Amino acid sequence: MKYAHIFWTPETAQALHDLPLMDLLFRAQTVHRQNFDPNKIQTSKLLSIKTGGCAEDCAYCSQSARKGAILSASKLIEVQRVINEARKARDGGATRFCMGAAWRKPKDRDMETLVAMVQGVRDLGIETCMTLGMLDDNQIVRLRDAGLDYYNHNVDTSERYYPEVITTRTFADRLDTLDRVQKAGIKVCSGGILGMGEAVQDRVDMLVTLANMNPAPESVPINMLMPQEGTPMADAKPIDPIEFVRVIATARIMMPGSYVRLSAGRSDMSDAVQAMCFLAGANSIFVGETLLTAENPEEDADAVLFGKLGLQAEGPEEQCSRNVAE
Repeated sequence: MKYAHIFWTPETAQALHDLPLMDLLFRAQTVHRQNFDPNKIQTSKLLSIKTGGCAEDCAYCSQSARKGAILSASKLIEVQRVINEARKARDGGATRFCMGAAWRKPKDRDMETLVAMVQGVRDLGIETCMTLGMLDDNQIVRLRDAGLDYYNHNVDTSERYYPEVITTRTFADRLDTLDRVQKAGIKVCSGGILGMGEAVQDRVDMLVTLANMNPAPESVPINMLMPQEGTPMADAKPIDPIEFVRVIATARIMMPGSYVRLSAGRSDMSDAVQAMCFLAGANSIFVGETLLTAENPEEDADAVLFGKLGLQAEGPEEQCSRNVAE
């Protein structure tokens, strides 16, 4: 389905975000039902293909070599190991396999291996996603030609608050990478992290940035900060769960055709909070025990929760039919 692009101003987005919660949830669920099966959840699996030693100084990340990282740098893992993990993810019901590397940007010498990973995972009949930092045009083309479906590059927060989180690259650098990836024909996965000390306005402005992309990102991960030992944000105050739900609902209304992913932080959420997020329009999750370096609920816990709520994992045939419609 094609969506008419709506330009959002900070004022209109803020007014939406600030609606009485029951009104906001009703609107979000109405929009959700107009565009998705309300009882189906897309499931993805995330694998760290290169951990630690990152040259960026992201204040929330335990992989930063500049911000008290507690994780030592590892080498890029073997292609066959990635394919084996993707096969297990597919057989476990995941329809998308995401590969993340702790880099500022990949080196050209690594591209052949990355291309082989994409091709190997694609051959399993599962969608592919990578997050590798910034890319140049040649790297983007090589990944596209290998069949990469999604590229993840989060904006993290608002442009105003961004320098409080990262100084080794600019907000404009993020948007430039996203623009070039999108123009090359790769779908965009981009969202942010809540609970880093940002103001409510920063959360709204982040959503405005994403929603005003044309088209909006096909996948929008909303993360709740999981403070990591040794990082500048290790003692960050947790975000109120209702405030988190508000952002999910606002994202759903502003980006009606996007998968809104309930990402990092689920391990700290009660079943009731997760249920509210699904009601608010979240319709994608990561499955498995870890998200790069942070904990994530195990598959058994997700199966129990899905059973309680009457939810089902979206199958590959449903995802395929949706992609064809788009």
